[in-house]
Parts: sequence; C-alpha cells; structure tokens
Amino acid sequence: MRVVESKADLQQQIRQWRHDGDHIAIVPTMGNLHAGHISLVKLAQDYAERVVVTLFVNPTQFAEGEDFEDYPRSRESDSMRLKKIGADLLFAPDVATVYPFGIENATTISVPGLTENFCGASRPGHFHGVTTVVARLFFLVRPDVAVFGQKDYQQQLIIRRMIDDLALPIRVITVPTVREDDGLAMSSRNAYLSDVERAVAPVLYSALREIGARLKNGRRDYEALEEKAWAALSDAGFKPEYVAIRRALDLSVPDRHCDELVVLAAAHLGRARLIDNVVVTV
Repeated sequence: MRVVESKADLQQQIRQWRHDGDHIAIVPTMGNLHAGHISLVKLAQDYAERVVVTLFVNPTQFAEGEDFEDYPRSRESDSMRLKKIGADLLFAPDVATVYPFGIENATTISVPGLTENFCGASRPGHFHGVTTVVARLFFLVRPDVAVFGQKDYQQQLIIRRMIDDLALPIRVITVPTVREDDGLAMSSRNAYLSDVERAVAPVLYSALREIGARLKNGRRDYEALEEKAWAALSDAGFKPEYVAIRRALDLSVPDRHCDELVVLAAAHLGRARLIDNVVVTV
C-alpha cells in the first residue's frame, strides 16, 4: 500500500491507474480506524480495482468547543490495518493541501434542506464542513465509487443529494452499521465512554430496535413512540438530542402509509455523543 500526503503524488498515481483502465473507489475517514471502517474498505474492493482511503481530521466540521483537538488520531496503526487488508493507497493530506487558500478563503459547498434538522440543528455548520471537505476529496481523487457507513444516515443522504445536484459521476454505496457484540454501533468516539457508560451505551440501539419492532407490528403513533424512547434513554442516563421516525428516502415526516422508515437518534452519554439509526420496512 502506498501512503501519500501531497496532491501531486496522489494525482500521479490516479493518472497511472486511469491509464491502466482501473476503476477507483474512495473511502473517506478521519482515521482512528475500527472494524466498521475496515468493512467499508472491504466492500469498496468489490466495486473497484483500486481503493483510496483518505485520512483527514477536517477542522471545518467541528464547531467551537467540540473535540477537534482531542479527536483520536492513530495514523501508524491505521496504516498497518489498511496495508493488511490490501488497500491500495492511503491519502493523508494536511490542512494546506485540502484548503490551499486557507479555511477562511475556501470555496464551500452546502446542501440546503437535508442539513437543517437533527445533527444539523444540534451541530450548526457541521454538515457544511462535511459537504465541503467530501467534495474536495472527490475532486482530488476523482473516484467512480464512494463508500460510506449507514451509522451516519443523515450524512450519506446529504452526500447523495450533493452528488446528484452537481451531476458528479460517482456511485455511492452505503454499508450497514457494524456493531459490537452487545449492539453498540462502532465509532471512534466510543473511546470517550467510561466503563460504566460503556455498559449503558447499548440501550440506545435497543430503544431504536423497540420502535422498529412496534412499527412492524402496525403502530403508527409516531410521536408517542418517539416520546417513549426519549424517556427510556433519559432514565438510562443519556441526555437525548433527538429521537425521530422519518421517511427513509429524505427524512421528511412520514404519513401513515409510508412503508420505508428510518428511526434516528442522537444522545450524549458522559463525554460521548452517540448516534444510531434503524431502517424499517413496514
């Protein structure tokens, strides 16, 4: 596996692969890789001859007071894990490579509508930073395929909308959430959980699964189901941000006849902010 940091080295390799007729997949990450990330890379290998994994902790998607400085960084072990599974290239740029004119002077991309609720409401500016950096990585790598995890459900919808709106020739693949044995969605931020909090954390997934089961059994009193899950999370020690049942296609409020739903939640548990979702066909 090749590790590159510069735009010139990256694009030299991309040109060679294109000359050879290879398709290219991108897996954007902020590093501190876990089994969930590895599943993205392995699936990307099914869709393209070459897989580029990006490692960049993007400052523009962190609001003031969030954990940008403390975000776990483990480039050496990340590189070893990627080499072991046969990734072709790790692109680990610095801020100046991604934002050559500086963050304050950067051209930005925003997606209205989908970014305004849920994580977008609780983390103002977050998705603006996400779409801007993902677009920049797309323009640098020029992939045929991009692979994202379902855990960040709202994010992958936003990126799909951006790609469609800008007519980018990129196919998005979404990989089901990879979980610990007790159901907790894998996340780099799980490292913030204390031992006691870690034992409580799977309650989030359990609450979403319970809503999903009730929806499958015919319940359509969405607000009541959301309120019950909120109470269960609060009783367990979480500080919920949102629990919502929405149309899976676009996160709009569903009517009683909608047959593809997603149950989304975000909640703080100690220092960790956890998100999760369950997709339900009814």
